[in-house]
Amino acid sequence: MSSNRQTIRGRLAPSPTGALHLGNARSFLIAWLSMRSRGGTIVMRMEDLDHPKVKPGTAEQALADLCWLGLDWDEGPDCGGPHASYVQSERIAYYRKALCQLADARMVYPCTCSRSDVESAQSAPHVGDDGPRYPGTCRDRYSSFEAARAALLDDRIPAWRFRVSDECVRFVDGFHGPQDQHVHEVVGDFVIARHKDGAGYMLAVVVDDAAMGITEVLRGDDLLSTTHRQILLYQALGLTCPQFIHVPLVVSPDGRRLAKRHGDTRISALREQGVSPETIVGMLAHWCGWAEWGETLMPQDLLPRFDLTTLPKEPTVLTEEVKRYLGIRD
Repeated sequence: MSSNRQTIRGRLAPSPTGALHLGNARSFLIAWLSMRSRGGTIVMRMEDLDHPKVKPGTAEQALADLCWLGLDWDEGPDCGGPHASYVQSERIAYYRKALCQLADARMVYPCTCSRSDVESAQSAPHVGDDGPRYPGTCRDRYSSFEAARAALLDDRIPAWRFRVSDECVRFVDGFHGPQDQHVHEVVGDFVIARHKDGAGYMLAVVVDDAAMGITEVLRGDDLLSTTHRQILLYQALGLTCPQFIHVPLVVSPDGRRLAKRHGDTRISALREQGVSPETIVGMLAHWCGWAEWGETLMPQDLLPRFDLTTLPKEPTVLTEEVKRYLGIRD
């Protein structure tokens, strides 16, 4: 390829299950700066497969909020591109093809176990951060997805689980450094989708990142532990893994993720109150160590300041001082 812009590709991938808040915006800003500082291409993809939680209008609101903050992209639902569609619910044929490949290789199987079934099968009472480990109850239980569905007496849909071998998965994260995990010991055979055709986050994100030529995935470090599972899917499908970079989250003083109980941190709410995008971006940059307190900036102003090595290693805390400065309402 003739230019850096063609070979370096990142993505912004919001999910329309809730409004964009300050924590999301900070991660998207860092991902945007990582690409734009090197002349890379940015793909916007709407990850809307979590149907029960998808809220009407939130996809459009997310795009509007990101544009208002000064973030842009080169390909996406609103502007098209060579890898359309950029909306996951319109890409189910791709997931079906990948699922068939895995099924033909006997790397996946249908599972009818509920979470309570898995928890009750635990030999020890402790459940890890990734949930209870799956003991393989349905590994050789059903001849087909249809047989598994017929075995259910309620409206639940069988899940597709990936057969995990007893090996250690290793990769080097672009922020946290070397990572390793025995997926078999930590979570066991994991769910890749709860849809007949494989339309679920774990499989879809791997299929889409590979199909769209994504070379760098920069996201919150709450997804760090899932990366080992995604790497197994890349390998099983014969796909090339991108570079993974996981950055710390914005949390409340009690260490938990931002929620309504911590105040209204939605970008749309701050917009309605008259807070400027420059004020918000300046605060996001301050949290990253790239701006002084009170600086007002737009994303392009941060391009010469972008440096992942100066990003704080610990989560950023939404303090009362920040809430007062931004006018965040409880």
